[in-house]
Amino acid sequence: MKNIGIIAKDITKAHQAAGKLTKWLAVKGKRVFLDERTALAIGGKGHPITSLPNKSDMIIVLGGDGTLLSAARLVADAKKNVPLFGVNLGSLGFMAEISLDELTANLEKALTGKLETDKRMMLTASIVRGGTLVSDYAVLNDVVVGKGAFARMVALDVSVGDDHLTAIRADGLILSTPTGSTAYSMSAGGPIVHPSVDCFVLTPICPHMLSNRPIVIPDRSVVRVKILSRSEGVSLTLDGQVIHSLEFNDIVEVKKSKRSALLFKHPRKDYFEILRTKLKWGN
Repeated sequence: MKNIGIIAKDITKAHQAAGKLTKWLAVKGKRVFLDERTALAIGGKGHPITSLPNKSDMIIVLGGDGTLLSAARLVADAKKNVPLFGVNLGSLGFMAEISLDELTANLEKALTGKLETDKRMMLTASIVRGGTLVSDYAVLNDVVVGKGAFARMVALDVSVGDDHLTAIRADGLILSTPTGSTAYSMSAGGPIVHPSVDCFVLTPICPHMLSNRPIVIPDRSVVRVKILSRSEGVSLTLDGQVIHSLEFNDIVEVKKSKRSALLFKHPRKDYFEILRTKLKWGN
């Protein structure tokens, strides 16, 4: 790998790490592409963040899971599928598995092809209004149809393929990938799903009827959520970071994306060890 992109969270610790990493990679003979905001912070040459995937053979993400989610959506919109090397500077780090102390040793392995990548399923969420596609997005964690801060419960009609699943009144509905099953979906009572399982999860948020329970469906499914609420304040939230307002009779269509996120794996810690550590199981 010759061309290396770097995306850093807008915090001092990430900027300092980016500065040291840029020099380390230069010594290794690598071309480094910094996003413009990071470059401004450390005094380097910056590039539009949207251009990084097409310039890079790998992107190093300095931050946490939130920064990694943003990078995954960025790569999903690019011409090629670029692996992401997540470095955890945050608190949880389910996806950004490598700590700052472990960075250079593991990066050396990744650069020489000795570090495996993990393929993570992504979802595509489309908004259809009056039969016309309004917008579509790729997400790594989850798609949430929900009420605003002051809205009442939302009324939704949910179908899987050509089959009607349910009509639901709730604070919202989460559609998550296996990767996203340890995020908002888990907090709402959804199951933890191993990332290698080919499925996604529908988890209602505070449903009016307690019989509405989470359901796991095959990844080949196409889910359509129709907005039956006439009140304002219903929105679509993508990976907890991008918000799009919804209207009465809008349809949110969610299916498996054609693209996957490629994440470098920790060389020693397996998924269950990370899960035990982050969730403090057995403590």
